Amino acid sequence: MRISENAQERLEQFWIDTHENNHETQPAGEPGQPEEIGELLRLGLVIQSQGKLELTQAGEAEAALAIRRHRLAERLLADVLATEEALIDERACGLEHALFDGIDESICTLLGHPRFCPHGKPIPPGKCCLQMRETVNRLVAPLCELKPGQSGKIAYLQMTDPHRLQKLMAMGVLPGVPLNVLRTAPSYVFEAGYSQFAVDEEIAADIFVRVFSGGKELEPDKRGKTRK
Repeated sequence: MRISENAQERLEQFWIDTHENNHETQPAGEPGQPEEIGELLRLGLVIQSQGKLELTQAGEAEAALAIRRHRLAERLLADVLATEEALIDERACGLEHALFDGIDESICTLLGHPRFCPHGKPIPPGKCCLQMRETVNRLVAPLCELKPGQSGKIAYLQMTDPHRLQKLMAMGVLPGVPLNVLRTAPSYVFEAGYSQFAVDEEIAADIFVRVFSGGKELEPDKRGKTRK
């Protein structure tokens, strides 16, 4: 469904007020409502009753998708692009409008189907999340979730400590380097390139790996699922 950016943002606010702020309806306002409210009414996404506005069933579904795109954009900006926290929400507002036609599912799969945004708010699940629960496979997972014998390629490093990040990179733990997990206790031991490393769980949680299956790299298909 094509709706304007202003109408979409108003729709998101309705959803937040309804599901997170416990406001079931919104005041309809004075005659001559804002253009975005008129658009939502015309599209049947909200209805007006007794001076109040509330989401329709279609509006609930569309609003959840909008919230999902926004919070996935926040996750992408925070986890992959290392965007400053103060800028995440502003930039996510622009990025979310580009996450259409399955792109949101591909991003979700890439990030490992995150359940919460960087601010701790829930991300409404999509079809790819339900498929993931059936197939379990993920494109990218933190090293701490891999098992001995699993292999892949380092996708990115998420560390906020620049000194720790520089140390790992100086040792050759870099995006694109093949990685093989040797053991997970008492520390995480892995091969990267031609060297072996042992790290604690905190560091292992910040090394994200593009997982291989059967010796082959998994890729997202057009539906956001993983395939060999």
